[in-house]
Amino acid sequence: MAAITAALVKELREKTGAGMMDCKKALNEANGEIEGAIDWLRTKGLAAAAKKSGRTAAEGLVGVASEDKKAAMVEVNAETDFVARNEAFQNFVEAVAKVALKTGEDLEAIKAATLESGRTVADELTHLIATIGENMSLRRARVFTVPSGVVATYVHGALRPGLGKIGVLAAIEAPTADDAIENLGRQVGMHVAATRPSSLDVSSLNPEEVERERAVLIEQARASGKPEAIIEKMIEGRIRKFYEEVVLLEQVWVHDGETRVKSVLEKAGVKLVGFDRFHLGEGIEKEADDFAAEVAKVSGV
Repeated sequence: MAAITAALVKELREKTGAGMMDCKKALNEANGEIEGAIDWLRTKGLAAAAKKSGRTAAEGLVGVASEDKKAAMVEVNAETDFVARNEAFQNFVEAVAKVALKTGEDLEAIKAATLESGRTVADELTHLIATIGENMSLRRARVFTVPSGVVATYVHGALRPGLGKIGVLAAIEAPTADDAIENLGRQVGMHVAATRPSSLDVSSLNPEEVERERAVLIEQARASGKPEAIIEKMIEGRIRKFYEEVVLLEQVWVHDGETRVKSVLEKAGVKLVGFDRFHLGEGIEKEADDFAAEVAKVSGV
């Protein structure tokens, strides 16, 4: 039996895109011969994964997992919505969320973690790509921890508990972590899912975003022909309105349509210290299918 070195496994991975454990097994089956190992991977459908890596993956699932004073959220993408309903894919997303809960939000650390199957997260993903036949990727992860209180989770339109297309984490510091605080955290999650705030408070809002908005408002105000002193007051009023639209604590609570979010939290005696919202595929440029162009290409027109 030929010695299966790390360099040999690496070479096979680069040639096929298959997972590390699968490459090692293939080399053992082929007595250390690269070409024989490639053929073995091809017969198992594992070498095909690399060919799919360039295809756009903007569907999939957002998954959340939580434990005492801590919660994690991940986004795993696939090419079609159909895959999101695949039980093996759902199980994988659940497992990755639980891994993030233990390892943190660093993607490389998550990918290197070992699952119950004995494969790493990265290798399990490659295995799924080969098995299901679509490109997939672990896109992002977020983890929150609080010293006292709760990190509430909310998933909008869940396919099953903890899995859906929109996920929210809301970290709330509170003296206790009773049912009332849990319920408030879930309500915050629902609010964030609906309103898509840009930041927690005014101080954490991106200055560039504020200046961009201010520039637009100045041009609009000047078009009115009013004096500069009046324009300045108009701008300040409109900037306050802008904050009310994009800053979470300044927004109107969706659950009553009247109270500010910051007032709701103050009344409950708690502090919202962080939040994040994952909307599946957000920011990924999807390829538009042009069936007529595809037919023309195939037919040589």
